[in-house]
Amino acid sequence: MAIPIEIVRPAPIDPAAEQIMVPMRDGARLATDVYLPDGHGRVLAVLVRLPYDKCSRYAYLTHCAPFFTERGYALVVQDVRGKFRSEGETMPFAHEIEDGYDTLEWISRRSWSDGVVGMFGDSYFGFTQWAAVASGHPALKAIVPRVTSADLRIPTEWWGDSVVPLYGADYLAHYWVDPLMYFYEADYSHRPLAEAYDEGFAAIGARSPAFDRMLRMDGPADFNRYPSIHPFQKLKIPVLHSVGWFDNILPYSMDDHEALLARPDLKDLQYLVADSTDHENYHLREAPVAPGCDHESMGDDALQRMLPVYLGPGLDFFDVFLNGQGDASSVARATWFLGNDDWRTSATWPPPGMREQRLYLAAAGRASAGPDGGVLTPAPEAATSAARWVHDPDDLVPSTQWDPFAYLLCWSDEGDVQGRDDVLTFTGAPVTEPLDLAGPVTVRLAVRSSAPSMYVHVKLCDVYPDGSAHMLLRGERLVRDPDPERPVEISLSHTGHRLLPGHRLRLAIASSDFPLYLPHPGTDENPWFATRGERNEQTLTTGGGAPSYLSLSVLEGA
Repeated sequence: MAIPIEIVRPAPIDPAAEQIMVPMRDGARLATDVYLPDGHGRVLAVLVRLPYDKCSRYAYLTHCAPFFTERGYALVVQDVRGKFRSEGETMPFAHEIEDGYDTLEWISRRSWSDGVVGMFGDSYFGFTQWAAVASGHPALKAIVPRVTSADLRIPTEWWGDSVVPLYGADYLAHYWVDPLMYFYEADYSHRPLAEAYDEGFAAIGARSPAFDRMLRMDGPADFNRYPSIHPFQKLKIPVLHSVGWFDNILPYSMDDHEALLARPDLKDLQYLVADSTDHENYHLREAPVAPGCDHESMGDDALQRMLPVYLGPGLDFFDVFLNGQGDASSVARATWFLGNDDWRTSATWPPPGMREQRLYLAAAGRASAGPDGGVLTPAPEAATSAARWVHDPDDLVPSTQWDPFAYLLCWSDEGDVQGRDDVLTFTGAPVTEPLDLAGPVTVRLAVRSSAPSMYVHVKLCDVYPDGSAHMLLRGERLVRDPDPERPVEISLSHTGHRLLPGHRLRLAIASSDFPLYLPHPGTDENPWFATRGERNEQTLTTGGGAPSYLSLSVLEGA
């Protein structure tokens, strides 16, 4: 019997917009909606290019349009090539440089355009901004890439340093079959996992070319987004990096910010706004989201409350850098939300006053004895101790989140999973005063495996007085030839979060997180094509001459 498929078709065109089929250089026409301000003459424009239907409630750009036009901007929203109403090949990343250039050229030649364009958008439509930068079109004067990265990628390599997110394969299988979108349950019990989507493809009557292309890859080249030049080599315009502390794309976003700040010729063009939000713009102060506050599914009231916060930083940025309203020197380099507190601004990120604080993993013998496990302590143990656990490909650690993009929607309690004997935990003492974390977080772990390689999944959690544990940050790494004499460092990216009095920090370590991440088969086989697995014994050592530790960025003067 065929599995049920939910098909997402184009939503009706917004009556406030004019749809135009804009020709690209090869003759393909891309469906483009233009919203113009009342009484307009020649105006500035903001361009959004996305694959999720320009008229969809999911992307809510029809609701965003009045915010742009009321400030005097034309809003131009386009379905990318091969999606929804646009013509051409359905393949992510492949055409965004040329199509971005051609669309900017088309805008700059309109009678209503003064030739100045900014770009805005989240995730994939954040990536299309970087592709437009790579195109080098002179009309583009500022970008606001949100929850995204110039190197946004679907990791597929097996022998790299990456653990492969299985939800990346989900994305290709559900969103990039043809112009529509298809939602169905993949069969994650099937082996090999490369065939987990075949029943869905059969029900649709077509396969995702992007998914099949992913499976053919055997190295880190991934999709060739920039065949000639990377956008960082062409960048000459200001960038507002907009990130969420609970966004699963956060590590890639902050990698962009750090890389550009390290460039003397580009650092003055970089600005950061960071909120306590996830990928879908749910906020920490609302977690778990009450029924009346879900801006995705509970009507427009919640959406209208969210939109000014969502759009405000970008609109203010455009007012300065597109419209020349105000002095660029007045724009804060970093505007960030300290979770459980409020907004802050600083001249740098990390902010002034940040210092490193290390908490060492100790009492390893208790690490798998329950959710509290071992301890996090300010000083390392003198003697080496070890925690051991079994990675069993037939009994994987279950993922606590059903949707990694909307973590704060359900605000999962990690406690049940952290009670498993194949999950190590190390918990600190309750803090008596607020502890403000602001900056990068890393761990250094001394690990060993009976297998040639191992996955290490790490979560940093805020443990509440009632015992519930909620993830703040995560990181993962594929470790080849693990050796405790060569500790591995794993970045958990950045955070801005206040640990409240009575709360504790907990570090959780495992070898799997399924089905969000592709599981390690316990052998040398490519995990996409493995049909069986082998149990491995994993070891973590603490104390001694090369202690395992958690490195925090703590803000002084909390």
